[in-house]
Amino acid sequence: MERAAVDAFLKGIPSFPSLDKMAGVFAYESSEVDWCEDNYKHSENVVEYFNTMSSFIFFVISPIMLYLLHPYAKERNLAVHLVWIMMVFVGLFSMYFHMTLSFMGQMLDELSILWVLAIGYSLWFPRRHFPSFIKDRRSFSRLVLVITVISTLSSFVKPTANAYALNCFAIHILYSLFVELRSCTDERVLRLAWSSIGLWVLAISCWLSDRFGCSFWQKLNFCYLHGIWHILIVVATAYASTLIAYLDASLEIPHSLPDLQYWPQNNWSVGLPYIVLKGSTKTRKRC
Repeated sequence: MERAAVDAFLKGIPSFPSLDKMAGVFAYESSEVDWCEDNYKHSENVVEYFNTMSSFIFFVISPIMLYLLHPYAKERNLAVHLVWIMMVFVGLFSMYFHMTLSFMGQMLDELSILWVLAIGYSLWFPRRHFPSFIKDRRSFSRLVLVITVISTLSSFVKPTANAYALNCFAIHILYSLFVELRSCTDERVLRLAWSSIGLWVLAISCWLSDRFGCSFWQKLNFCYLHGIWHILIVVATAYASTLIAYLDASLEIPHSLPDLQYWPQNNWSVGLPYIVLKGSTKTRKRC
């Protein structure tokens, strides 16, 4: 009788995952997600070759945007650089995920995107839209940090939690951006906004088409839309983050006289957008 009671008690104690189970999350193709591209077509060590190689675009665009936005970050907040530093990690984890299609690769890929959104959200969300119980940006950033950490930890227990967190951040950012642009009359800003939306729609269309229309693209022998998504979403992020940063600069550091330009040639209005500060500390209003 006593032995039965002890056995029942021991069964009630949660056991730690076995080493085999822990190692399984790193195993090739342990993720339930498999994109349309043929597996191991070009390399026996890389599951999705084109999806892996297209992730290199993150390592190209991110350093350029870090350089272009440095004057704004220096004047506003050097933490702005964290957005594009994290984008490097998005590219790294994206490569790892598509190279292995492992569960851990999937989690790292999705969580790095979550942290990019969370950092941008805490840095750029307009103060006038803060909840009534939030008094300053530091408190708001702490709240966002707590939510992001909880979502990160929850994702390892229930992976779909990350998707909910991503959607909440993204939808609220889009809504706030729409509210800010309603009163904007600057044609260059509006053109940048429409370009950002257009790139985002194209990127999402590629993602959805690859995910849910794979059989159609296989018939055409063109299974590379997810790789194209990588390229489009990085450029869309460059456009959108510059747009949001410009609106932020206009509100938070108006004395710097922010303006939009494009790299490599400003007169093209095509390329990578960035912020130029035409003012200086001398133009700051003094009380």
